[in-house]
Amino acid sequence: MNILTEKFNTPYHSAPFNLLKNEDYLPAFRELIQKSEEEIDAIVNNPEEPTFENVIEALAYSGEQLDVVSNIFFNLNSAETSDELQQIAQEVSPILTEYSSKISQNEALFKKIKKVYDEKEKYTLNEEQQMLLNETYKGFVRSGALLNEEDKEKLKKISMDLSLKSLQFGQNVLASTNNYFKHITNKEDLAGIPEAVLEQYAEDAKERNLDGWVVTLQYPSYLPLMTYGENRELRKEVALANGKKSFDGGEFDNQNLIKELLRLKQQKAELLGYKDYADYVLEERMAKSPTKVIDFLNELLTKAKPYADNEIEALRSLAKTDGITEMQGYDHAFYAEKLRKAKYDLNDEELKPYFPLNQVQDAVFGLADTLLGLHFQERNDISTYHEEVKVYEVSETGSGTSEKTFKSLLYVDYFPRKGKRAGAWMTSYRNQYIKEGENSRPHISIVCNFSKPTKDTPSLLTFQEVTTLFHEFGHALHGMLANTQYPTLSGTSVKWDFVELPSQFLENFCYEPEFLKTFAKHYKTGEILPDEKIEKIAQSKNFMEGYQTLRQIGFGLLDMNYHTKAEELEDKSVKEFEDHYTKATQLYPSNPETAMSPSFSHIFQGGYSAGYYSYKWAEVLDADAFQYFKENGIFNPEIAARYKILLSSGGTKDPMELYKNFRGSEPKVESLLKRAFG
Repeated sequence: MNILTEKFNTPYHSAPFNLLKNEDYLPAFRELIQKSEEEIDAIVNNPEEPTFENVIEALAYSGEQLDVVSNIFFNLNSAETSDELQQIAQEVSPILTEYSSKISQNEALFKKIKKVYDEKEKYTLNEEQQMLLNETYKGFVRSGALLNEEDKEKLKKISMDLSLKSLQFGQNVLASTNNYFKHITNKEDLAGIPEAVLEQYAEDAKERNLDGWVVTLQYPSYLPLMTYGENRELRKEVALANGKKSFDGGEFDNQNLIKELLRLKQQKAELLGYKDYADYVLEERMAKSPTKVIDFLNELLTKAKPYADNEIEALRSLAKTDGITEMQGYDHAFYAEKLRKAKYDLNDEELKPYFPLNQVQDAVFGLADTLLGLHFQERNDISTYHEEVKVYEVSETGSGTSEKTFKSLLYVDYFPRKGKRAGAWMTSYRNQYIKEGENSRPHISIVCNFSKPTKDTPSLLTFQEVTTLFHEFGHALHGMLANTQYPTLSGTSVKWDFVELPSQFLENFCYEPEFLKTFAKHYKTGEILPDEKIEKIAQSKNFMEGYQTLRQIGFGLLDMNYHTKAEELEDKSVKEFEDHYTKATQLYPSNPETAMSPSFSHIFQGGYSAGYYSYKWAEVLDADAFQYFKENGIFNPEIAARYKILLSSGGTKDPMELYKNFRGSEPKVESLLKRAFG
């Protein structure tokens, strides 16, 4: 018996990580694909007249166990991978892509879907059912259901190639990141680095059986060196290594892969009748068109550029006092930290003792309780994939009762490991949906890369890491509160440029003095962070906002141009293309040895292709939403209740309609500009 093909006999049918073996995956995928195909065959071969229930609804509920196993496998491949898992991923990805293509190009199935769609007026469907019908029909058309047989075959091949090449892109970035480390034996080279960070560097060296200290390209190791390291040559060396990730012409170089991925995406778009891949993607986004996105980004660029120029000029003045006549990108974090300290008397290392991870987690849990009525209880009887991962049972107290209702499981995985990709993300192991009166609740996960505790010190977060945890928890709330009928419309299954609203919205609370005072306490003494520091955190919210805005706009413009002008890469190198389309947002000289595109996993491995702009787009939404709270009290229960409805509704309604139901009006870009630049 393969445990992956059975309904797990565990609390809340949670993943039995302790029993899973790598050799279980391929047989399980094959068996569950066959089972799912039998479910599709049952829909196709049903002799009864096609109806919403026996076609659209039946399809929405099909492949449940396959989804669960896919979620487990691919989440592990991101958070706890190995050579063996990566090899399995290379074998599994084309099988899953072929299965998906087989369904989306099943003529008999589409014929039934089209019949129900064409006759939708005769059904009495609620809003969610109408959305499911429209999205199902549109999804099939966008997957090639209207193509001829020859083109269907082409599309299937393109999809399989895209799947494998995007997987390879991510594996190359991970390998390139893990392959580099800088061994340091002279402590003077690490002047300026805080003791707690040095302790971590020493432990990293010890893990490699080396004396001294080791700096890696993992974020908690790399960023402190860039921020505090006084040795400019060392900063330069490590920054160059970071900028060369998958861009050094070696085994893990991604430059040709980028060209291949973009060529395939363009072919896919043209095959489906679109001008380019961005055109194809944006049809299903709030923004609707590449022109609208580029206009939006350029409008922000015009507003933000003068602020960014002033900020960089202030840093240049500081650098000149150290004899630096031309600042480089690897100087930015160092002098920004100096300026921040001078301007606000704020230093991340001084703040970190007030933000031990356990207290920050308690704070975000408490905020979820205050605003949304959620409670968190650690469970030690639920299996995890690594000893550092913790699991919480999430429950909700009903209105006018003390009885608790189970809402979700929440897995938290906070520390860097060799098998974990960089960054922070929220994901799910099990989707929420309602079937035959039973509400199947979601299993959600937050994965981060925070500094590990040492033998003497708990994990202490920089303020940026505090906001990162709140950001990912905002996504998690979207997943945990999901309450829809169908899994394909549940939780974060919303338009991509709407998905960042809950995450970015929650970050705002980190800057509110009223809230900060409840949890920013020194881990040794229990002293609350002094009022003047809290006030300065609030004031520093917009510190380097111009620079950060230009950086995000640069990523967004680069992404949009990659996916509208892919043909230019026939005559340009990746580096030339990147420099050309980010020139307007660049504030430091471009280094010919580095490029960020070959490690731009968001758009070449993740789901942000032609969608990176959505971070800034969602900032308009989150600024406007939080302004509503600020005007009426940041813990206002009535507004929180309306916000909870927005979160629980998933993709059952058009996102603008959902937003207007919550806010009473469309979001205003002025809210973002006011927050960012006053």
